[in-house]
Amino acid sequence: MLKPVCGVATLVLSFCAAVASAQAPVQLATAIDAAAAAQYGGDWQPGPGWDRDIDVRCGSRGYAYNMCQVDTGQGSRVAIVRQISNTRCVEGRNWGWNRAGIWVDQGCEGVFRVQRRWATGPGPGPGPGWQPGAGWDQDITVSCGSPQYKYAMCQVDTGRGSRVYLQRQTSDTRCVEGRNWGWNRAGIWVDQGCGGIFIVERRWR
Repeated sequence: MLKPVCGVATLVLSFCAAVASAQAPVQLATAIDAAAAAQYGGDWQPGPGWDRDIDVRCGSRGYAYNMCQVDTGQGSRVAIVRQISNTRCVEGRNWGWNRAGIWVDQGCEGVFRVQRRWATGPGPGPGPGWQPGAGWDQDITVSCGSPQYKYAMCQVDTGRGSRVYLQRQTSDTRCVEGRNWGWNRAGIWVDQGCGGIFIVERRWR
């Protein structure tokens, strides 16, 4: 009975290796989790020595996107400890991390410290069944600008299932999503002189 189970696990792990170079980081992280669940079961725990800090060097060659694969586990965190590139590395703009590893872009290169911790309990914040109160699902307007062509983060809780778009550009610099402005769960970021009025379509799904 062990051979079919091992065969399934091997097939899943082979699939993960095949998609690693083609799939987006989020899809890769999902594939890794699926492989671990198939091979070890949902209650699998890493062995002794997992909970330790490791340093990973990751660079954006030719100002291109690069994904440095490292299993961060559950409950870990990543921080940059030494910048190597002349380009300033700013988390959320030209570097970040997820379950699959560390990504860099736009010339960022540095040494990143992965504080590997395997957390099995519930994380901080509201539980999985939490829902926002009445009035959450509405469109809100946020003004966000890049003073003196510097990076700025305008904090706004976008929630789950929301989207953000530029309603009106207020700067002389043309705002291009993904180049000098973008958004994530924490809010809207702008850079390189972009300024504008943004619409946050808040939807909780």
